[in-house]
Amino acid sequence: MTTRVACLGDSLTRAQFSVDYLDLLGRRHPPGDVRLARFGVNGDFAWNLLQRLDAVVTDPPDVITVLIGTNDARASLAGYPVEQAMKRKRLPERPSAGWFQQCLGAVVARLRAETDATIALLSLPVLGQQLDAAAAQASQAYSRMIAEVAAAEQVTCLPLHERQTEELRRADPPPIPYREPTPAAVLGVLAQHTLLRRDLDTISRRHGLLLTTDHIHQNSRGATLIAEVIDAGLLTRSA
Repeated sequence: MTTRVACLGDSLTRAQFSVDYLDLLGRRHPPGDVRLARFGVNGDFAWNLLQRLDAVVTDPPDVITVLIGTNDARASLAGYPVEQAMKRKRLPERPSAGWFQQCLGAVVARLRAETDATIALLSLPVLGQQLDAAAAQASQAYSRMIAEVAAAEQVTCLPLHERQTEELRRADPPPIPYREPTPAAVLGVLAQHTLLRRDLDTISRRHGLLLTTDHIHQNSRGATLIAEVIDAGLLTRSA
């Protein structure tokens, strides 16, 4: 029997700038066992995801994963272009921790009310790779909020942030300072990947990064951890 899985999120799920964790997840199962549907939009905040749930609930899947909040966490950091993001993503208010939790809770509440799917929220990938720096601390703080929403809504929380933190501690990569990627930098990675045919992992190594290409978007090591956490915590258990 095929398990239908809807993966909701932002650019990490869209996989235009990241290694595709949906592809890696699908490869972990025999053909036909899992059918994956992608609902990822670049730059989305939790509020944006809340606005586009119609496509998910119209044809409800068996399993729904939600990986959202990286942009909400980034917006809490000094140097993030909040005003530009608000205009680009048409946000009705300035991003904040409280608004993030409110929107994520509303996402889960609607999915629970209008589907019979098993729902899982993922804690966030680590921002950057210096665990004591502000970026990583922000992703940890927002991951705690995600766990609180999951507990309040009685859905599963999958420990992606915890797993990536373990990986960073074990590998002890160089302390490359976090830099907020500019649009030009993100497009530069895309150009290297699509036009120059450079592997995302090669780009990641050139930047001295273990799990990401640019402190945010995932290389194959980071994306593999996403697939592993979903599979071990949700699909394998329900198979």
